[in-house]
Amino acid sequence: MADVEAHITGTVWKIACKPGDAIAEGDTVAILESMKMEMPVEAEDPGTVKEILCEEGQAVNEGDVLVVLE
Repeated sequence: MADVEAHITGTVWKIACKPGDAIAEGDTVAILESMKMEMPVEAEDPGTVKEILCEEGQAVNEGDVLVVLE
């Protein structure tokens, strides 16, 4: 399994995947807002979305797991 983590502290602006989606390396799985900028969070490994551990509007810290891939 691979975890997709937040690379910055911010707020989840949009979740761009759902459980069961096939994800390729480099695909955007979520978009974070930080300092009025939107930053895509990309998968570093391919896989299938097993679980989404955040919701839109949620504050997250750098290193928090947002999506679990299998």
